[in-house]
Amino acid sequence: MADAHDFNQFLVSRLKTFRHALNKPAPLNVAGRLVRMVGMTLEVVGTFAPIGSRCQILNGNKSPIEAEVVGFHDDRLFLMPIGDTHGLSPNAKVIPVEGGIKIGVGKGMLGRVVNGAGQALDGLGEIEVDQYVSLAGERINPLNRHPINEVLDVGIKAINGLLTIGQGQRVGLMAGTGVGKSVLLGMMTRFTSADVVVVGLIGERGREVNEFVRHTLGEEGLKRAIVVATPADDPPLMRLHGAMLATAIAEYFRDQGVNVLLLMDSLTRFAQAQREIALAVGEPPASKGYPPSVFAKLPQLVERAGNGQEGAGSITAIYTVLAEGDDQSDPVVDSARGVLDGHIVLSREIADSGRYPAIDIESSVSRVMVDIVSDDQLEKARAFKKLYSSYQQNKDLISVGAYRKGADPLIDLAIAKQPDLTAFLSQKMSEAFSVEDSISALNNTLSAPS
Repeated sequence: MADAHDFNQFLVSRLKTFRHALNKPAPLNVAGRLVRMVGMTLEVVGTFAPIGSRCQILNGNKSPIEAEVVGFHDDRLFLMPIGDTHGLSPNAKVIPVEGGIKIGVGKGMLGRVVNGAGQALDGLGEIEVDQYVSLAGERINPLNRHPINEVLDVGIKAINGLLTIGQGQRVGLMAGTGVGKSVLLGMMTRFTSADVVVVGLIGERGREVNEFVRHTLGEEGLKRAIVVATPADDPPLMRLHGAMLATAIAEYFRDQGVNVLLLMDSLTRFAQAQREIALAVGEPPASKGYPPSVFAKLPQLVERAGNGQEGAGSITAIYTVLAEGDDQSDPVVDSARGVLDGHIVLSREIADSGRYPAIDIESSVSRVMVDIVSDDQLEKARAFKKLYSSYQQNKDLISVGAYRKGADPLIDLAIAKQPDLTAFLSQKMSEAFSVEDSISALNNTLSAPS
């Protein structure tokens, strides 16, 4: 009996030792080696690192290549490069970097253009930073957020009057390609009443980045703006980091008590970058080629915007969402519509007719407008939409002469007011309308003699 008891104690002791060995984290400074590269995915053995941590790949006498851990399987880590992998060779040494990913932010970034790693792209020298923050940000208890109760002036007459945006609101700008999203964003950047504007150009063509900074934004607009640019030829991980960095910069200024306008073009490119990464590490596609992790990442990014705690500032975020083929039921469009506080739809048909901005008032909505504007403005906005919608629904009958005047008083009024309604929705790129000017124009449109 004694021998059996001793043997049992021995087994328990060995089991505890084995469990301790399994649970003991491996040191991060143990180097591994690169054994495989498929597409943009690097497979590494011999080292351990948590998801989201950074590694350096030493490739002979060349500069180290930065990579991030995006997955693992058994004893293998899956890494995604942040920079160029040209010349990378087998068995390259891989060293995990302790401390996680921290990016410098500060007031010295105002007026500057940076990439997804926070490095200057404008050739104006080093950027002075005030502190280092995590790209992932920190969650805010939703019950501690200050409620949305103030209007943000974006300088666009149709939006200020009919789709009023509140400080801390998250809005989607839904449109196909070439309908005027970037131009509208540029107008908001120049005309908004926000203290600081953070612009994230994610996955755009390099030519468009240069044009946006030099022409659309301009020297005057850049003075209170920060542009984070990760063009389409950047690795997918860098494009993800660009969107996260733009949000982290906005969070920094919000915590300083500043009202920030975050403009991101586009949320779809962010989703496509995550799709590239997820498919590369073996995640199965779920909806039109998008893996489930894409639809988990979208709310994680969007929920970081909004109002801070009492006494802090706000982040009003406008995300462009590319409707591929003008399909408003695209999975990314549909998912974004569900997590945002409203959406503004740009119509190709309206743009083709020559009216800019090409906002489709019937399909657009601001979910917080009812809480932040006066009852009078809300009533005028509803009356405007009712007239506009009445004309659009009977447009074909009116254009072919099938409608007889006097058959419906509402349609008669809509026909008479149509030129004034169209004029209100139109605005030149160089024009700015404050909230007060927009409300005044709305009142004049509805009260003008028919």
